[in-house]
Amino acid sequence: MIPYILYTALILSACFVFYKVLLQKETFFDLNRFVLLGCMLVAFILPLLPVPHQFSFRKDTVLTTILAAKVAVDKTTTVAQQTPPVQEVLVEKTQQHFNVEVMLQWLVYLYWFGVLIFGLNFLMQAVVLLYRSYSLSVIQDGKFRIVEIKDDKAPCSFANTIFINPEKYEWDTYNQILLHEKIHVQQKHTIDLLLAEVVLIFQWFNPFAWQWRKVLESNLEFLTDNKMLEQNTVEKESYQFSLLKVAAPQFPLSLTTNYNQSLLKKRIIMMNSKKSNVHTTWKYFFLVPLLVLFACLFNQPAAQSQTLNSDLKEKESKAQSNIQNGMETEGNWFATIKGNTVNIQFKNDGDNSSSTTFQLSELKGLEMDKKSEFTITREAGTMNFIGKFEGQTGMGTYKFVANKNFSKEMAQEGVEVADDEDLMVFFIVNLKSSYVKMLKKNGYKNVDKDQLIPLAALDVNEDYVTSIKESGLVNFDLEDLIPFRSMGIDKAFIDEIRKAGYKDISADKLIALKSQGIDGKYIADFQDANKGNSGKITEDDIIGFKSMDIDKEFVDSFKQLGYNDLSNDELMSLKSLNITPEYVKEFEKMGYKNIKVDDLFALKSMNITAKYINDIEKTGYKNIKPDDLFALKSQNITADLIKQYKDLGFSDLNLDDVIAAKAMGASPQFVKSMKEKGHNFKNLEKYVELKAIVGR
Repeated sequence: MIPYILYTALILSACFVFYKVLLQKETFFDLNRFVLLGCMLVAFILPLLPVPHQFSFRKDTVLTTILAAKVAVDKTTTVAQQTPPVQEVLVEKTQQHFNVEVMLQWLVYLYWFGVLIFGLNFLMQAVVLLYRSYSLSVIQDGKFRIVEIKDDKAPCSFANTIFINPEKYEWDTYNQILLHEKIHVQQKHTIDLLLAEVVLIFQWFNPFAWQWRKVLESNLEFLTDNKMLEQNTVEKESYQFSLLKVAAPQFPLSLTTNYNQSLLKKRIIMMNSKKSNVHTTWKYFFLVPLLVLFACLFNQPAAQSQTLNSDLKEKESKAQSNIQNGMETEGNWFATIKGNTVNIQFKNDGDNSSSTTFQLSELKGLEMDKKSEFTITREAGTMNFIGKFEGQTGMGTYKFVANKNFSKEMAQEGVEVADDEDLMVFFIVNLKSSYVKMLKKNGYKNVDKDQLIPLAALDVNEDYVTSIKESGLVNFDLEDLIPFRSMGIDKAFIDEIRKAGYKDISADKLIALKSQGIDGKYIADFQDANKGNSGKITEDDIIGFKSMDIDKEFVDSFKQLGYNDLSNDELMSLKSLNITPEYVKEFEKMGYKNIKVDDLFALKSMNITAKYINDIEKTGYKNIKPDDLFALKSQNITADLIKQYKDLGFSDLNLDDVIAAKAMGASPQFVKSMKEKGHNFKNLEKYVELKAIVGR
């Protein structure tokens, strides 16, 4: 949890610095609002999103997959020990680092205490606002509720309720205040402030989160001021003078939009500043790669782990059914005979159980259909049974007697086995001293009991070890054999991968390939489909392609459209952005032939569709260049907006004028208001210039 909270704080802090440095002085207030809200949400969502391993900058994700495989196998094949190795390590670390863990625990308590305090403060503010809203006299003005207050507090609004003291202001000033607050209500600015407060509850320790709320509140005021000045009835000088009159000694609650006098100077400066040029919108696009960089640096790679768990599920289930954690040397048994084998379940007082299968011939002294004593003897010891079989099922009690001579033999081989419980595990997996000698003969000198148990349980025998060595695989160790055997990696699979062109394939990469279900045929098919394309296809590329479901059919479908030289990165980007051949064909039908791959990425990321282009073309524009499409979409220019301009008499309207007008705020409403005041220009560009002058 703590890493998630800190990662969230880091993203929010980086976005704040980005906003302060590049965006704060821009007058695209609506776009800034979207950025501020979006970044708050992204800060909490982004850390939860897994990143395809090929895009991750974290330490080799293949290694992560391998470790996951080894841990999964270790957990299933060593559970027969009374105290599992993993738990032993955790106990040891807990003892060594007790003070550190206690301190971290107190930090967690402190964090949640802060969340509780700020959460209660949030609720108290909401209760106070609701009480004032419904306990004081109200004037209903359409959807607006105007609550008349008596205190010397600044006007403010919350949801659809406006709080104001009408006795403090002249009629004109009062009307401007109401109009200002109504814009807050219409624009639903309360949602922005509520989200900012929720962020503060969980990021109360982050100074950037507090600054974030301030810049968000400032932008809302700038946006509202801008909307006010677009009103035909509002003159800039009169409005700014009203702001000075409204200054009050007390501030409203932070959940409300209000005439915050600490912002007054900034607001007046912003109202008189030059409007931002459309060409400065490039700054906003740099926010996306910043967030992508964070995801690639810190997010958990996820391409392989889920598939790996699925691949190992059957093996893990089988191993768990054979050996269980916490097994004791005495307890009860339940058995079922099937043909020449008998499955015996061992159960003890701690409700832990484990089962394994023996050959019926191993049960010495067994007498059917009556109570008897019988034994199973293996090198690790003897299991003594008392009980009765009736037909094919039986039950009774058991007691394991360890073979101390076997312990000495194992000690001579360098394997220390002191506890009877450990020897009982060796008994269950039928581990013999000859098995240790075989491993040593094959070059594995330092073998411990924690390695021996999963190796024996998975039947990693001499023939299997020899076959892996004969495959020509280099640099693999004893622990690699555990996931190898568990996942079914054998000499045939290794030969298949090496014949596919990966002569120096490592054990780690083999495990990763197998976990994704990649075989030689998949590699051959993909290499055949990728002939002529630039860039060598590495093992990591193959794993990435498989995890993203990029196959020969996908590559061929783009070749049919003329994309014969797609790089590996381009293929992955096409898939991740869900750019399909059908998407490309829609543009081709409209006359856009041979679209560059980079342009496809831009079209898709900006959600430019064939329908959007078609709607624009219906207004009288044909053969629109991709760059013009990007500019139109970035300014959220629709066919309806172009039609509004044309309805005002601009018949020879070019797209550059529309883009400039939208960027400068010279809206159809603004043009109409200027015409009513006697400014009758023949082209839209003049109104853009007029807007720039009026906006100063």
